[in-house]
Amino acid sequence: MAKALFGHVGAPDPRMVQEMRRLQKRVSDLEEEISRLQAQNDQLSAAVADVAVSTSDREPALA
Repeated sequence: MAKALFGHVGAPDPRMVQEMRRLQKRVSDLEEEISRLQAQNDQLSAAVADVAVSTSDREPALA
């Protein structure tokens, strides 16, 4: 009776396995993209900080 309620328990459905692999690959790709974007953001933040420091060292312009 339980098998009738929950479906046949046997080997995993090949479509389900294929979908899981596809989703795992997608998650992996997105994690790599996040890492790449975080590194790029860190570089840009450092560049902005360098510009801010170099402009604060200047003498005020005469008007």
